[in-house]
Amino acid sequence: MAKIRAPRAEKTPARSSTPRTKVLPAPDEFVQDFRKLGFTDYEAKAYLTLCQVSPATAYEISKIAGLGKANVYSALESLVRRGAAQPVSQAPVKFVPLEPAVLLGQIAKVTSARCKELAGKLERVEPIGATDYVWTIGGEENIHIKVGEMIGRARQHVWIKAPHDLLRKHVAALDRAVKRGVELVMVLFGPEDCLAEFSFGARSTVYLHEGTGTMIGPAHQLITITVDFSEALTANLGEVAHGAFTRSSPIVYMAEGLLRHEVYLAKIFQKFGRQIEREFGTGLAKLRETYLPAGTL
Repeated sequence: MAKIRAPRAEKTPARSSTPRTKVLPAPDEFVQDFRKLGFTDYEAKAYLTLCQVSPATAYEISKIAGLGKANVYSALESLVRRGAAQPVSQAPVKFVPLEPAVLLGQIAKVTSARCKELAGKLERVEPIGATDYVWTIGGEENIHIKVGEMIGRARQHVWIKAPHDLLRKHVAALDRAVKRGVELVMVLFGPEDCLAEFSFGARSTVYLHEGTGTMIGPAHQLITITVDFSEALTANLGEVAHGAFTRSSPIVYMAEGLLRHEVYLAKIFQKFGRQIEREFGTGLAKLRETYLPAGTL
């Protein structure tokens, strides 16, 4: 494409047969949004002007938007390279914008593909130095995103303790994990009929918490997950959702130990449940009254 150049001498352009309406300057909020997508301020203002009045020459855009002519020519060249605008005539050259929905759709598609490619590359980067950090995660959506990422990374096993309704968002991801050979063990709070929803074949095992799945205290809002002996997340999705994620080996080992003992208890309750409850009360109430914080039950 030939480079767009400003005219050598100032001339009054011939009147366009297309009626022109007054165009307001581009609102700052739009310019800021385009800046976040990698556009310069001049590119954003030129594109927004074309969205309101087109086809238009560089001279017209300069006059309407109140922009310097040299900067407008440069901005238009860049917009054409991006595919955000295109010339539709010669002598004088006039421009039209790509429809906003199409432009933003293309940007989203390209950005998503680049992020996916970069994520794959970063997964192959070996960390240097200590990994004994604990990351605080705020917000229910962010916690679920992290849970999904962990399930997606799993190559050996995923162990989970959670209420069935909180885990329901991850049914598809859990199914995919099992299909790629991951061993899945879950201890769920919920009714007995929830077991079928979380059964994914021979590589998955699911238990009701302590044999009954009865909710105890804040259990309805707690989730703990460990993956491949390498990372762990525990979170409270209550009114103020917050969680902690780590790859610190001592903490991961502690979390996996907790989950292993939940499995042991589930198996013990399957065999000796009635006897245990006669001794310690329904839901181990006599024990919990002694060792849980006051008001938890």
